[in-house]
Amino acid sequence: MDTINKNIWLKIVCLLAVFVVTLKESKSTGVEVAGFEKLETTVEEMDNLLPNSSAKQGICESNNMEEDAWQMVGKKGNQFVVNDKPFYVNGFNTYWLMVFAADQSTRGKVTDLFQQASSVGLTVCRTWAFNDGQWRALQKSPGVYDEEVFKALDFVVSEAKKYKIRLILSLTNNWDAYGGKAQYVKWGKEAGLSLTSDDDFFSNPTLRSYYKAHVKMVLNRVNILTNITYKEDPTIFAWELMNEPRCTTDPSGDKLQSWIQDMAVYIKSMDPKHLVEIGLEGFYGPSAPDRAQFNPNSYATQVGTDFIRNHLVLGVDFASVHIYADSWVSQTISDAHIKFAKSWMEAHIEDADKYLGMPILFSEFGVSTKDPGYNTSFRDTFINTVYKSLLNSTKKGGSGAGSLLWQLFPEGTDNMDDGYAIVLSKSPSTSNIISQQSTRMAVFNSLCSWNCKWNCRKKSPSETFLYHDEL
Repeated sequence: MDTINKNIWLKIVCLLAVFVVTLKESKSTGVEVAGFEKLETTVEEMDNLLPNSSAKQGICESNNMEEDAWQMVGKKGNQFVVNDKPFYVNGFNTYWLMVFAADQSTRGKVTDLFQQASSVGLTVCRTWAFNDGQWRALQKSPGVYDEEVFKALDFVVSEAKKYKIRLILSLTNNWDAYGGKAQYVKWGKEAGLSLTSDDDFFSNPTLRSYYKAHVKMVLNRVNILTNITYKEDPTIFAWELMNEPRCTTDPSGDKLQSWIQDMAVYIKSMDPKHLVEIGLEGFYGPSAPDRAQFNPNSYATQVGTDFIRNHLVLGVDFASVHIYADSWVSQTISDAHIKFAKSWMEAHIEDADKYLGMPILFSEFGVSTKDPGYNTSFRDTFINTVYKSLLNSTKKGGSGAGSLLWQLFPEGTDNMDDGYAIVLSKSPSTSNIISQQSTRMAVFNSLCSWNCKWNCRKKSPSETFLYHDEL
């Protein structure tokens, strides 16, 4: 889309946003807007008016980029912000980007992925910034790194910026894939430590020091392609302590809680600019027995995690939750999956609103093609359920801040498919749902920003951000 047309569409969106705000102010007396129904209508009209999905997302996104440059994502209260403007997330996961970038024969797939994600308006990608002692390892042994693989991560970060996609970088794994805590324990045993469980990763001082050294190495890495230190790069949305941490040897949760407290503060001491999250699945533990009813099964209360308690730790900026009804409730596809997703999301959004006062990101969710009874229609229904549950919070100014599909793949990466891969070119109905959600988020971001520009002039600084909650 040329610059002239882009500016025309920008004006249309902003005029529509102001129109919706005006309707809200003149006709609505509460937070739950007749105004938001008008917004949803506006979004559907925009879907019909705008020529393609990349244009739809790019309207205010690209203009804000020109105005505000590429600034760090922060948070105010229960919302993400960029340059003090609300930033709602529609994103995705693709964990293997660094490994593919390390090989020239597959590096192009990284570019393909970002290009396709951008075309449907996705703005955040979660991926691994670790590979511990495995094939194409980033960290070959404690403190020993493969520079070529680090250069591959540099490429992932620089390429993401080209397509205006921000990255959540996870720093290690609870699971054996790509090394994770099991590899750290193996290294500890090789160094002569007396270790009895992979969960010793969380408590052993030497293993903690190994992890901290890795964190320090990544945060202080200077990208050879951009010459920007990672801890100074706005392309990085947040640091994730660990993918899906669990400590089953300590159901009380004390061991994991201590580790989270140590690592969150450690990262913040080195990098106070970036957001930090834990990487939890969202299971309720002993500190909130009344919330255990929302867990998918009784085992979830015994894995050593404690959603509310864990997220009250100093240095943790936002909450993460995963949604896998087909793993946790029943593998066979049924309406129970939809019911669970709704109650799971509502419970956690309520926690974030009432107890945590922070944004909440549903950072993994999906449906596997390997599930008995799977069909594309059900996957689309499930994704729509997540999106709509999120919007129910967003339209009230609540803590629901975004979601990340598990997972998006370009064509030609079938060997990496775990059953959850979505290839946009082969999934037109799913692609359309994703694009529509991106449009809603983009218009809502624009609405919030323009509403503030027009109305915050007459409000005090302390009231300015709170005004967004009225939308």
